[in-house]
Amino acid sequence: MFEHRSKPLLPRRQYYLRLARSVGTGLLVIVFALGVGMVGYRTFEGMSWVDAFVNAAMILSGMGPVSTLQTGGGKIFAGCYALFSGLAFIAILGIIFAPAVHRFLHRFHVEEAKRAAKPPDQP
Repeated sequence: MFEHRSKPLLPRRQYYLRLARSVGTGLLVIVFALGVGMVGYRTFEGMSWVDAFVNAAMILSGMGPVSTLQTGGGKIFAGCYALFSGLAFIAILGIIFAPAVHRFLHRFHVEEAKRAAKPPDQP
């Protein structure tokens, strides 16, 4: 997916396309995670779609639920969804920032290779 460190740095236009693809993939993961949460809250707590969205979005963002949970199944789901959301948050950040981190490290290796190839100065 990413170029090897021995390859030249990707041109900016291709880098921005790669970055846009990563953001798009991250957004798809967010939509999927929100969908799981909404269906769970709707199923286990009988919430409306809007209330299910708010609760799922708040847990996914790390803020916590908005509504008080009434059923045992809803509380177990909320706990499992909170654990899932923590991992999803880390994965989403990794997906979105991977191209930028890779470019930074790749640029570092390109500059390092240029310094190594440069002959030492003779007095």
